[in-house]
Amino acid sequence: MHSEITRKQKAYNLFKEGYNCCQSVVLAFEDILPLDRKQLLAVSCGFGGGFGRTRNLCGAVSAYAIVMGLYLTHSDDPKLAKADMYKILQEMVAEFKALNGSDNCGELLKEVKNLTAGYMPQERDDDYYKVRPCIKFVLDSVDIISSTIEKLSQ
Repeated sequence: MHSEITRKQKAYNLFKEGYNCCQSVVLAFEDILPLDRKQLLAVSCGFGGGFGRTRNLCGAVSAYAIVMGLYLTHSDDPKLAKADMYKILQEMVAEFKALNGSDNCGELLKEVKNLTAGYMPQERDDDYYKVRPCIKFVLDSVDIISSTIEKLSQ
């Protein structure tokens, strides 16, 4: 397993390369997930910008369901599997909200001036990274997933 610092550095680098927040978090855990890189990128692609750039649930938070769903082995009983997963995810989201005040992309970015709407991603340049708090959310999410996996493996 990679160290947490390595995962955080990987997520940071991926975000800086232009991957969305969800992809950056998910790919930080690719070494422990049963899908290959191309599949993980495809599964997580639509979750950036608060789900398809609708500014709803933060993509870094959406990554929790993808990573934990792929990482954990569940009962064949769908009711039990969902209950276990929902409990874990609710605890993770509560931790994110405690750190950041919200899990809603639009709320998290409310202080960003000239935030564009629509489906076209903004150009990733130095100005973009200077005003966006997204990298913090990506790194917080890597921490939360890492600590959750550690707790579950004890």
